[in-house]
Amino acid sequence: MEKQNYKVEKRNIPLIPLRGLSIFPYMVVHFDVGRDKSINALEEAMVNDSLIFLTAQKEADIDVPSTDDFYHVGTVCKIKQLLKLPGDNIRVLVEGINRAKVTEIIMEEPYFEVAIEELIYNEEIIKDKKIEALMRMVIDSFEDYIGIGNRVSAEALVNVSKIEEPGRLADVIASYMFLTLENKQKILEAFHPYKRLETLQVILGEEIEILKLEEKISQRVKKQINKVQKEYYLREQLKAIQYELGEDDELLEEVDNYREKIENIKMPEEVKEKALKEVDRLLKLSPSSAETGVIRTYLDWIVELPWDKETKDRVDIKKSREILDADHYGLDDVKERILEYLAVRKLAKGIKGPILCLVGPPGVGKTSIAKSIAKSLNRKFVRMSLGGVRDEAEIRGHRRTYVGAIPGRIVSSIKKVSSKNPVFLFDEIDKLNSDFRGDPASALLEVLDPEQNNTFTDHFLEAPFDLSKVMFITTANTTASIPGPLLDRMEVIRISGYTEEEKLQIAIRYLLPKQMKEHGLKEENVHISENTIRDIINNYTRESGVRNLERNIANLCRKAAKKIVEDSVNTVRINSGNLNKYLGIPRYRHEKAQEENQVGIATGLAWTTVGGETLSIEVTPMPGTGKLQLTGQLGDVMKESAMAGISYIRSKAAELKIDENFYKEKDIHIHVPEGAIPKDGPSAGITIATAVISALSNIPVNRNVAMTGEITLRGRVLPIGGVKEKVLAANRAGITKVLLPMDNKKDLEEIPDKVRRKMEFVFVKTMDEVLSHALVKEDDNNEN
Repeated sequence: MEKQNYKVEKRNIPLIPLRGLSIFPYMVVHFDVGRDKSINALEEAMVNDSLIFLTAQKEADIDVPSTDDFYHVGTVCKIKQLLKLPGDNIRVLVEGINRAKVTEIIMEEPYFEVAIEELIYNEEIIKDKKIEALMRMVIDSFEDYIGIGNRVSAEALVNVSKIEEPGRLADVIASYMFLTLENKQKILEAFHPYKRLETLQVILGEEIEILKLEEKISQRVKKQINKVQKEYYLREQLKAIQYELGEDDELLEEVDNYREKIENIKMPEEVKEKALKEVDRLLKLSPSSAETGVIRTYLDWIVELPWDKETKDRVDIKKSREILDADHYGLDDVKERILEYLAVRKLAKGIKGPILCLVGPPGVGKTSIAKSIAKSLNRKFVRMSLGGVRDEAEIRGHRRTYVGAIPGRIVSSIKKVSSKNPVFLFDEIDKLNSDFRGDPASALLEVLDPEQNNTFTDHFLEAPFDLSKVMFITTANTTASIPGPLLDRMEVIRISGYTEEEKLQIAIRYLLPKQMKEHGLKEENVHISENTIRDIINNYTRESGVRNLERNIANLCRKAAKKIVEDSVNTVRINSGNLNKYLGIPRYRHEKAQEENQVGIATGLAWTTVGGETLSIEVTPMPGTGKLQLTGQLGDVMKESAMAGISYIRSKAAELKIDENFYKEKDIHIHVPEGAIPKDGPSAGITIATAVISALSNIPVNRNVAMTGEITLRGRVLPIGGVKEKVLAANRAGITKVLLPMDNKKDLEEIPDKVRRKMEFVFVKTMDEVLSHALVKEDDNNEN
């Protein structure tokens, strides 16, 4: 008998698991699709008959569901409309047709495809008095549900009352109700109309009981609120009576205190007006109001900011120079710029504070020189690290609408030092980030613009604060990651790093005394010679700054302290002979000049982030077919320089007395030792060309000559960067003669006098000049 009441339809169909959503037959609903599998299933459905099988996920937080993560009973739906949304999402409008159950998972990639069975009941045949009675009970219960909950409109009851089919009645009522996913699934899994109505009636009964409890609780809460309002009204009346009797002196005293402070502070009129308005609001509000605390916090910030407080600058240039020189060795460009500012400050008192950007590698003293600048100017010092800052509110503060809102760190720091003209250091400005919370770099544009920062507005204060007297100093390792508009507002001063001599003086004057003091040692306890410090600089550190040098000196002091305590000695002497006992074997080595003139080996100069280095470029020609092989982990630019050099040599082969067919008959291998270290840049061009010419002509290269410069196809020598570091590397390696591009002659001023006196500098324009100084003539070779 049961078989005559329904028919079974089988089909293969794409499936989409839905998160937090169940769809019933006869239900029209839209939802958004964003997962790749779901989009693929939609596309497959649209290609065929626009039918899709929708079922609910058991856990909504699973992003990539498996076949066990969704229910196997769902609804076959007809896709009515698709709408593409921003972010590759798709909004889908569907209409439920029939419930069905999964009998087999056909495939899981690139979308779920399943075999399903639809059980379609002939509701006219199975409808009898029993079902008719159950339908009336369900409609009555639904009416109670609507009357108690007020969640569903009365029109819904009119709509469902007209439905004749029992199964459809259950589905439509279920679609109107606010049910848990589990209850919805129970109704969906009831295929027989009578079973479905029965399940719905049980759920309706449970929901009505819950709604009655909710209504009871709501009435109790409402009664409590009415009581609170009544108490508030009586409290306000009591307050008015107390005011008339003069008994509310505490609040009046607080308000008068705020008024007096605001009137006495020399702040802009618009700020004063706004602050006084907030004081008036405080008087009108109830003491128990949440906003009272917000207003008090705001007024506290207003009256505690240094609107009219500033330190008096020390304009004694001589004294300021002494302070800067006592704290730092070198860094002449930075010192001169500060002294220039002081000189102008003495002549023109209304000058705005400069905005300096100190750019250089780690450990060269960018942060510490900022502290010395504050000390030399007799100003307060504020430091704010910007590394990793990604929230604009860090700069501008939070608006007062947010709970726990506070001003930004700029205003907070100025309040902390109680001065409107401190030296303000923005550390690591090249490491700012941005995300959905805003762009701090853009917020800094106003702060670091002398034309705008006199009216800097923090979101919390909502009033302009004058930052024009603040001396802003920023530090960065590179300008490459600083946005252009922000970089344009700053005066960039580059600190390239210290020479060996400068590091020696810094160690003797600052680092060694500092570490001895920190480790409780006196001068007579530890003796470290100059040569020992030079060995530490050259063999145990490789850096532009002095951080690792200080760590090694601290290491020596620790070991000396241990020896003094353990062995009961008064003095520990550390020299080049016993340095290995304290610091271990040397960690680094620097290239030295070749011991003799050799064919096919030329000495080049390179710049690195930790200073200059010498490069020994080796070339070996071999019988072959004209192949060019480059090894040593060379970058693209360096490889192109080698190719340009080969092309130049081919064009000048006759003049250079080289076999004109060398590019056909010989393979050339160019190698730069220390192959584990990447190398790149155009400055090795003339060195590579010289080494190739030497190898092909069998003429040695002078071992005492080092060179750097970019080569063109016509043999011109173009300028390069990092001259100071490269020359210092050549001096360290024992090189006596350096070939530099003519256009780099101006850079010679940066090289210390002591180094310039020890070396010979030749400025060249063409490769012919390079070869005349680099290749050894026969007479010179015989002398060597």
